[in-house]
Amino acid sequence: MSRRILALFLLTLLTLVPLRAQEQKSQDDLPAGDKPAPTSPAEVSHDASGPSTEPSQDQLHEAPDMSAMPMPDLKEMHNDGSAHAMLSMSDRNMDMGPHMKMTTLRELKPGDQEKADQVVAAARQAAEKYTDYKVALADGYKIFLPNLPQKQYHFTNYHYAFEAAIQFNPDHPTSLLYEKTGDGYKLIGVMYTAPKNSTWNDLDQRIPLSVAQWHAHINLCLPPTERRSEAWGPHAKFGLAGSITTRADCDAASGKFMSQIFGWMVHVYPFEQKPEDIWSVSRQANHHTH
Repeated sequence: MSRRILALFLLTLLTLVPLRAQEQKSQDDLPAGDKPAPTSPAEVSHDASGPSTEPSQDQLHEAPDMSAMPMPDLKEMHNDGSAHAMLSMSDRNMDMGPHMKMTTLRELKPGDQEKADQVVAAARQAAEKYTDYKVALADGYKIFLPNLPQKQYHFTNYHYAFEAAIQFNPDHPTSLLYEKTGDGYKLIGVMYTAPKNSTWNDLDQRIPLSVAQWHAHINLCLPPTERRSEAWGPHAKFGLAGSITTRADCDAASGKFMSQIFGWMVHVYPFEQKPEDIWSVSRQANHHTH
């Protein structure tokens, strides 16, 4: 099945899943601190206009997003921003700046540590089979942008990516994480994903926020065709390493603003010994750069 057919299939299927309505209800029941906060003042004014009866262009592009969906080459992007986002992230070290948001640590509740430990055990068991990256490839895992130098390469199972958009299964991490070693790859961890409209309480149900910090990539301004060169280099204006971080500034630059690209993600390094290394925040923040 071609990537395009797969994307259309997933888009059709997702329209049958009332994720948006469920998410809105859960947000209304949450205190403000547990709602996904607007990412900029421009986003506040944009959202305050009320719900639209028709999906926006961004929603149409974002509907099939399962955080780590198959990545077409640049000719097949259809302006969804995914490939451009990954290329942007490769250009500069990522930090907890205007292009990334992370959940904050909560108080440890009874049962949280045990639940998190179970996720680590499941992640370790799921990953151990794939210490040889060739086994992962043989099982259908796909390398996400293999020709782009990265600190961590995501070998993604797109069936698991779709499953993660519906429910959490710690036995099925969306991606395996590898470091490049000469002509091969060394397995270092796994990545779990969640839909971009997940509330913090939703994420807490998957992996307790008292132990893990999920991250999301935000405030992407895609450049117009004639300004693509301004998405690269130390003084980039566009992309996830660019100086443009609001919808208003992006509109003024004739770009396309995306408040969030990909869904929520969390890395687990189950072969490490210390909790701070298993749930390393710094490795998450810099995982796309080389």
